Amino acid sequence: MRKTTYLLTALVALSIGSAAYAADAPAKIQALMITGDDVAPAHNWAENSQASREILANSGKFDVRVCEDPMILESAKALEKYAVVILVMYNAKLPTLSDQAKENLLNFVKSGKGFVTTHLSSASFKEWDEFGNLCGRKWVMGRSGHGPRAQFVANIVKDHPITKGLQDFRIFDELYAKLEGDAPIEILVSADSDWSKKTEPLVFVCDYGQGRVFHDAFGHDRLAVMDPNHITLFARGCEWAATGKVTE
Repeated sequence: MRKTTYLLTALVALSIGSAAYAADAPAKIQALMITGDDVAPAHNWAENSQASREILANSGKFDVRVCEDPMILESAKALEKYAVVILVMYNAKLPTLSDQAKENLLNFVKSGKGFVTTHLSSASFKEWDEFGNLCGRKWVMGRSGHGPRAQFVANIVKDHPITKGLQDFRIFDELYAKLEGDAPIEILVSADSDWSKKTEPLVFVCDYGQGRVFHDAFGHDRLAVMDPNHITLFARGCEWAATGKVTE
């Protein structure tokens, strides 16, 4: 009888402790990842989006919904639950989005939420000039580019919650160059391009209205996306875009 009482007491204590932990645990960040429509065979959007989702899920901080249709942006109501929209795609179809979808995305960010653009995603919606301002810098077909894929040194430019504790690192990826735009940006990571003969911004942030934008030009394929240093940058960048801070 005494053993049974001890066991019940222990189970009750464990239950109470678990409930208290669940109550204290921070709510996960609701993230909407929009993917699909990339240029084949240049990029495997399904593979890249899966790798990107893995990073966020493995961080334990995010609840990620993956949508393969940018038309979800047609509904402002559908966007309300999310703290950040993450673009892992390249859409050049015309018309690419309705005016309503474009307005909904801009209002989403302006209201104080987050937006993340990855790799070639900034080339999307080519007829939409304001999208370039949202991205901070935009890939323009025929003018932006990169040299042969190779290993290069990525330089940490600025101390920021996204780059805290990181040092310059080597990565095997495409080094994007000649992104266009004149919106104010805060460069966090750069690299010297043999193709453009210039130092190019590869990771940077900017404000848009009351919201935050994280631009990540890395990520040609799963190998690049899952580079350990990139994993850290991407997880932190998405959290910063969503919340304005990075938690340990």
